[in-house]
Amino acid sequence: MKWICSVSLAVTLALQPAFAENQPVKHPLTPEARDAFVTDLLKKMTLDEKIGQLRLISVGPDNPKEAIREMIGKEQVGAIFNTVTRKDIRAMQDQVMQLSRLKIPLFFAYDVIHGQRTVFPIPLGLAASWDLDAVATVGRISAYEAADDGLNMTWAPMVDVSREPRWGRVSEGLGEDTYLTSSMGRTLVESMQGKSAADRYSVMTSVKHFAAYGAVEGGRDYNTVDMSPQRLAQDYLPPYKAALDAGSGGVMVALNSLNGVPATADSWLLKDVLRNDWKFKGITISDHGAIKELIKHGVASDPQDAVRIAIQSGVNMSMSDEYYSKYLPDLVKRGRVSEQEIDDATRHVLNVKYDMGLFNDPYSHLGPQESDPQDNNAESRLHREEARDVARKSIVLLKNRLETLPLKKSGTIALVGPLADSQRDIMGSWSAAGRAEQSVTVLQGLKNAIGDKATLLYAKGANVTDNKGIQEFLNKYEQAVTVDSRSPQQMVDEAVEIAKKADVVVAVIGEAQGMAHEASSRSDITIPPSQLALVDALKTTGKPLVLVLMNGRPLALVKENMQADALLETWFSGTEGGNAIADVLFGDYNPSGKLPMSFPRSVGQIPIYYNHLNSGRPYDADHPNKYTSHYYDAANGPLFPFGYGLSYTTFTVSPVTLSSKTMARDGSVNASVTVTNTGKREGATVVQMYLRDRVASISRPVKELKGFKRIMLKAGEAQTVTFPIDVKALSFWNAKMQHVAEPGKFSVMIGLDSVRTRDAEFDYR
Repeated sequence: MKWICSVSLAVTLALQPAFAENQPVKHPLTPEARDAFVTDLLKKMTLDEKIGQLRLISVGPDNPKEAIREMIGKEQVGAIFNTVTRKDIRAMQDQVMQLSRLKIPLFFAYDVIHGQRTVFPIPLGLAASWDLDAVATVGRISAYEAADDGLNMTWAPMVDVSREPRWGRVSEGLGEDTYLTSSMGRTLVESMQGKSAADRYSVMTSVKHFAAYGAVEGGRDYNTVDMSPQRLAQDYLPPYKAALDAGSGGVMVALNSLNGVPATADSWLLKDVLRNDWKFKGITISDHGAIKELIKHGVASDPQDAVRIAIQSGVNMSMSDEYYSKYLPDLVKRGRVSEQEIDDATRHVLNVKYDMGLFNDPYSHLGPQESDPQDNNAESRLHREEARDVARKSIVLLKNRLETLPLKKSGTIALVGPLADSQRDIMGSWSAAGRAEQSVTVLQGLKNAIGDKATLLYAKGANVTDNKGIQEFLNKYEQAVTVDSRSPQQMVDEAVEIAKKADVVVAVIGEAQGMAHEASSRSDITIPPSQLALVDALKTTGKPLVLVLMNGRPLALVKENMQADALLETWFSGTEGGNAIADVLFGDYNPSGKLPMSFPRSVGQIPIYYNHLNSGRPYDADHPNKYTSHYYDAANGPLFPFGYGLSYTTFTVSPVTLSSKTMARDGSVNASVTVTNTGKREGATVVQMYLRDRVASISRPVKELKGFKRIMLKAGEAQTVTFPIDVKALSFWNAKMQHVAEPGKFSVMIGLDSVRTRDAEFDYR
């Protein structure tokens, strides 16, 4: 299986049709053939068989495999998720193919969010790479490993734009920016589905969560969203549209309400926008238990009402509840739901099964039984080299005073912190079929890097948190955090003792993975007090202090930034995280990551994001005025802005050169800068282009990302980077909800982050 990683992504994708060609083709994989086949199949199906196709069951404590097999026998199941071994998948598919009347195959799905067996950085970390080739590698290998386990669909990518670091699920997303999220979401869909979801090593994607889930009020999971049509269309909907235009076959419906209407009951969202405007032909799937929740939302009076509303609003498949199978037959009998509405939903389910190639070969992602792996968790099934490379690209250097980094592989290094030797935490949330025992911690990574060249001392130093309530919360469903039996003071004292013996101290601090997860919203986004006390004590030793952050959201780090000599954001970096972090710490890899979300100074600044609208009284830090939009009790602006990230070398950006000072209707302008590596070593950086509409019919953002390019330069090397600007880049949704580009003056801003840019202007006529 390892051959897939020895070739480029382009070659890998080019090879995909060969997998399908080796299978007997019974039905052409074309829309016309599919529609004819499904229409004929629907005529043969009973009402109960149709309704059975609309049920998606999760394997788990509430639905053990034995109970699910009984449901399959009664033809009450259309798809399964949360099983990831070929043996179990084959047994369930066998039951359908051997015992059911029409032998309609099941499809199998799983949360393959940032890797299947090889765990890559969390999506927020992946976004920090600003590297679409790296994103494509993650998508391709994730699909390969998922398909090799027999899976047909993944609940990914998550393209919920979010400017809310309190929300635990920002760890699953791609940051605060519409353009960056759209670019990466599109790339993930293309790389996971390949040329066809029916190919042997492709899986169908199900983009989520439709829509605007990342804007939940207060960052509280499952909460409400209320926003203007312009903001929804301009900032939040484009990433879903980009993913669907790239071919995503599925859409997972969000759990939040949008402008008072739960997404699961929102026919405007699921029919008017998705089906009519966007021409989506795939499947819509409720989130876990969402149809039941319509009652608690207050829009359904009872279970039957909830089912009627969901099916008529456009929810094709019900995830992990019995409501469709239990209540739809009677609703049809009483005329509350038409059989045509059942047919429409069933057609979409059958369509994606056809597109997955399951009607040609229900076992297409399983292969012959004798090919099943002897060990599902075998080391040979992992793709470590690629995981290490992507993890290195996701790391962001936030501070490096007096060139504290890179470290020397000599002398004595003290490594401390509750996350320094945690195999579970370095994987992050939603780590699919990844095994903690196969992940490399920071401690192991440093050991691997230095060998016998230096002395490495280690102490835990603190628990992730000493708050018993939070400890119990994190350990509710799994043993997520280990609480040391020693007192906090004993642990700190041990860490200080080894720090005094060292030439430099590396402290690995931040969040346990369960603190940045679904249902893990935080009102306080600072480092927990137990770890702050450790950092305070380490600072008193006077030794150079390197803080290595592991976290799934932007944190408020004002004090830590002042205390640290170097600050390194590593997110949750996956299976090879420890080796990747060591590569950066010792300079074997020059960091190039850039922040995909702004880091606030405090929770009181939230929401804080780079592409905000201006006010009539904008604050000017160089010429402060009382009666302007600012906080009087704190510095304004983020601690670390969107797009920010340092390197072990330095870069300069030339003034912007425009191909023309004017741009005609339906024309274009090229904006160019020359970037020079003015430092002493080779390094990569990300050149970012922002635009601003100076005067428009509605207030427009102070800047918007409209292009980026990652470049590698040797010491002293220069490269000219050119960004084309077309009418699409200038367009926005006006007050009448028309998508327009208005004549006027535009600013072009190009730099290495969203704050420090070189600017120019042109006129659009």
